[in-house]
Amino acid sequence: MTSVSMKVNGKDVSGQVEGRTLLVDFLRNDLRLTGTHVGCDTSQCGACVVHVNGAAVKACAIFAIEADGAEVATIEGQANADGSLSVIQQAFQDHHGLQCGFCTPGMVMSAAALLKENPKPTETEIREYLEGNICRCTGYHNIVKAIMAASGQDVAAIAAE
Repeated sequence: MTSVSMKVNGKDVSGQVEGRTLLVDFLRNDLRLTGTHVGCDTSQCGACVVHVNGAAVKACAIFAIEADGAEVATIEGQANADGSLSVIQQAFQDHHGLQCGFCTPGMVMSAAALLKENPKPTETEIREYLEGNICRCTGYHNIVKAIMAASGQDVAAIAAE
């Protein structure tokens, strides 16, 4: 067992992990932050996206010990300080960017990373950025619309599909 310490959603945490423990498992099982989902275990679906030192990372593709000393942000840390939804979360709700909700945490985390890099992305840029996230319910249209709305862009001209 190896000791790991990191800051998760602004709080210092630590634990004992085996060398093979994935970050997603540490977050879910040890820290009980179950908003980060395990979808495929092969880093293809994006349900487990978190931010490690500000970068979007699939938590099923990184060992917990690789995040030792890092700042990690999960979906649980995305709400505003008063508990209200963040701009991105609210846009997903307002524009029906979710259905079953399984992919939503990863989509929100990916959207946050995209908007940090590119505050006013085009529809094409959003779709390209989300290529590593799979949604089986929505068809992506409303997810794209939600991200554009979160960026402050007018989405009235985007036709409903």
